[in-house]
Amino acid sequence: MSVCLFNSPPPLSLPTPAKRTLSVILDTSNNWTRKTLLGGAITGVLSINLLLSSPSSLAFESPSPSLLQSQSTEYLCREEEIQQDFKVESEAPQVVTNEGIVEEAWEIVNDSFLDSGRRRWTPQSWQQKREDILSGSIQSRAKAHDIIRRMLASLGDPYTRFLSPAEFSKMGRYDISGIGINLREIPDENGEVKLKVLGLLLDGPAYSAGVRQGDELLSVNGEDVKGKSAFEVSSLLQGPNETFVTIKVKHGNCGPVHSIEVQRQLVARTPVFYRLEQIDNSTASVGYMRLREFNALARKDLAGIEIAKLFLNEGEKVIYTVGRDPQYQNTIVADSAPLVKAPVIVLVNNKTASASEIVASALHDNCRAVLVGERTFGKGLIQSVFELHDGSGVVVTVGKYVTPNHMDINGNGIEPDYQNFPGWSDVQKHLSECNINQQG
Repeated sequence: MSVCLFNSPPPLSLPTPAKRTLSVILDTSNNWTRKTLLGGAITGVLSINLLLSSPSSLAFESPSPSLLQSQSTEYLCREEEIQQDFKVESEAPQVVTNEGIVEEAWEIVNDSFLDSGRRRWTPQSWQQKREDILSGSIQSRAKAHDIIRRMLASLGDPYTRFLSPAEFSKMGRYDISGIGINLREIPDENGEVKLKVLGLLLDGPAYSAGVRQGDELLSVNGEDVKGKSAFEVSSLLQGPNETFVTIKVKHGNCGPVHSIEVQRQLVARTPVFYRLEQIDNSTASVGYMRLREFNALARKDLAGIEIAKLFLNEGEKVIYTVGRDPQYQNTIVADSAPLVKAPVIVLVNNKTASASEIVASALHDNCRAVLVGERTFGKGLIQSVFELHDGSGVVVTVGKYVTPNHMDINGNGIEPDYQNFPGWSDVQKHLSECNINQQG
């Protein structure tokens, strides 16, 4: 994501304004600014480069449910009233049956799952599945886990999945080392699933070694990844810090295949970088900010929702969240005055997804920005992680994002206002008309 802030008149071949202006350009696409703004079309760039979220990302849009807190009760007894000896017996740990684990996973889906496809899941069919699955005994824990995998796969939701105890334990530790890529499962024309690099941590290990967005991942340390999920392969890529992993990638659909050795690094670091620069031969200054990715630390410092709030008036809606469980039904609004009030241009393309779409839609629907480029990706689902009693877990789609104008992002994306870069007068006219329509 790139944001341009400049407080000198933008040289867009327009009449020079009588007073100094501040203009903003927000880029939520990859290399869009580089393609569009070459040749000195705009000066003073404040850019936020971000890694778009993928289904296999470890950073989820909604927080996992809180761990149950133990409650203690204080018993006050007076010696003169109670003359009784107590014998304390320790209870044996509760044994979780194979059937119990399967039913626990079933109940989580029954209570919280949101069907993004709007056609596969019904309470009646899910109840029937429970009866079919639990009609006989389940002989082993491995069999129970396999039943859960198949049960979740029947939902038709690519983001709802089972986590083995080892996978769940790894997910709980965010100080893991990896190579800084996000993978997505992409079906080809024959229906076979390929693992493609959806996003890269800029200046991360994989990017520095030569991996690029859109590359297909073929193997990890000689192990063919065909048929594996994005989460499984992401686990293969992780390991001790500063150790090496060898990956085989194919550039593009028909490009060459390369074997690349990548050194793992601790990637759970703050991705926010910023500085203030002086424009040559001018008294004006330019802020430069770079957000490499939305991860757990980015959420702490500068999340997609918080970015949108920087440009919105207090009380304006950022996004709605919708879910079957009331805890996922929320209206998120800006809670302070905006950082800037200048018109904004948001550059988008078909790789603008998830958190970036929240920013784009919030600014667009509140008449703060025009969108320029291509229709966005359309990933607006929320997943939560639930732990089962045997240490395994399930990731379940529990909600979705709806824009301030009540448009469902998921599967639809956001249509831009312009395909080509507009004149600044056109931007101002468009936003003025948008505000009039909203007020009228």
